[in-house]
Amino acid sequence: MNIFILGIGKTDFSFVREGMSEYEKRVSRYNSCTINFIPDIKNQATLPFDEIKKREGILLLNEIQSSDYVVLLDVKGKHYSSVTFADFINKRMVSGVKRVCFVIGGAYGFSDEVYARAQEKISLSSMTFSHQMVRLIFLEQLYRAFTILRNEPYHHE
Repeated sequence: MNIFILGIGKTDFSFVREGMSEYEKRVSRYNSCTINFIPDIKNQATLPFDEIKKREGILLLNEIQSSDYVVLLDVKGKHYSSVTFADFINKRMVSGVKRVCFVIGGAYGFSDEVYARAQEKISLSSMTFSHQMVRLIFLEQLYRAFTILRNEPYHHE
């Protein structure tokens, strides 16, 4: 199974980029992981939020393959503990899914078309995080999931 992380916009903060780099390297020891962040929509300040979501949605859907198992990281999604998220990853791995695409939306969320394409929605918390911080938090949780699956000492109960 390949993991594909897809999102909108550049990562502005160097500490987030550094953390992402570290956890991407760690995840790659266990599984193939590709990350692609599409550039922001130009002239966003002049557009209504719904138009931004619609345009971002088109760009995101262009990157998703027809065979992808699509999971949105969304505040309205299902809540997992780290252990149950590891089980979620394991189930995808043994199910024969070729590529799981985790999608991180922009600042205004997802278009209806992106919601319609997704098989699952996962929430990292009931709290709201910036979409840039979600990148780092999610990569850390992926790494944690793989260490849980391998019974390695990273995660403590």
